[in-house]
Amino acid sequence: MAPGGGPGAPADEESGVAESYNGYCVKCKEKRDFDGEVKVSESGRRMAQGTCPVCGTRMNRILGKA
Repeated sequence: MAPGGGPGAPADEESGVAESYNGYCVKCKEKRDFDGEVKVSESGRRMAQGTCPVCGTRMNRILGKA
């Protein structure tokens, strides 16, 4: 188990707290760090959702399985 509840934390400790993730902004066409919350998609995949700090476009990062 990862200390501090980071991206490798067990699934039962997820509370949607904003953390920093790295993702690709399709509008800026660059990888950027963004603050996001962990959510579960309709297909059951975990993902981090947030906004690009430069242009404000919504960014998604699909996370690995717990």
